[in-house]
Amino acid sequence: MGDADLKLPLEIEDIKAILPHRHPFLLVDRVLELEPDKRVLAVKNITTNERYFIAGPGGVPTLPASILTEAMAQAGGILILSKPENRSRIVYFMGIDRVRYRRPVVAGDQVHLEGEVVRLRAKMGTLKGRALVDGKVVCEGQMTFALAPRPAAR
Repeated sequence: MGDADLKLPLEIEDIKAILPHRHPFLLVDRVLELEPDKRVLAVKNITTNERYFIAGPGGVPTLPASILTEAMAQAGGILILSKPENRSRIVYFMGIDRVRYRRPVVAGDQVHLEGEVVRLRAKMGTLKGRALVDGKVVCEGQMTFALAPRPAAR
């Protein structure tokens, strides 16, 4: 899939052509906006059958903060790996800093995942990520990543 082949929105099969993740750990359902080297806006729909729900306040099934953070990271990965010169590479997240969780995410929520480039170099960079539900920030943080060749298939 070349850069010219990226037609928005990116649906699940388009995303699978970019990210190495697969069910049940592929956490991005759709990409709505993508500006190479700048920003991405993606969507994660939260359904009642998410296998990783935990009991939240009052016993309400809640998406774990770690899964929400991973969803933001995957959106950032799509931004970086969507470039043709990065297709044979893989993103390794080296650090996640200043992460703040603002409110629980529950079944029925649609999470908008925003990723914005803070710094980008040939082999590493930093992204700022935000997750929003109904326009309100539920999680935000900054992620440092490294790019490396994709391991050979086994």
